[in-house]
Amino acid sequence: MAFKGDKFADRAAAAAAAKQALVEGFKAKPAADDPAVLAKQAERKAIAEARDIRAAERKVKKEAEDLERIAADAARIEAERIKAEEEAVKAVEAVAAVEAIKAQRKAERDAKYAARKARR
Repeated sequence: MAFKGDKFADRAAAAAAAKQALVEGFKAKPAADDPAVLAKQAERKAIAEARDIRAAERKVKKEAEDLERIAADAARIEAERIKAEEEAVKAVEAVAAVEAIKAQRKAERDAKYAARKARR
């Protein structure tokens, strides 16, 4: 059995037929004012608008979450500030109490020394 390869003419004819099929495919493309093309364009536009709406909704939701987080942080910081102020007031009161005790002890000690001097 002998090899039967394509001849050059057969290959050239096949290539020409393939090119012609591509050209026919482009020629068969519907016109821009064809209802099917217009419907497809409208569908693509609707999909793009829906995508934009979803993106805007996600952005609004993210901004709302950011605001909630910021508000929560502000509330936590305010609570910490109030707690720090209360602790500072307690510390000042404790220092004042210690100073009062020291002053009372000094007064008692001075009175005791004055009484000792008066007895002499």
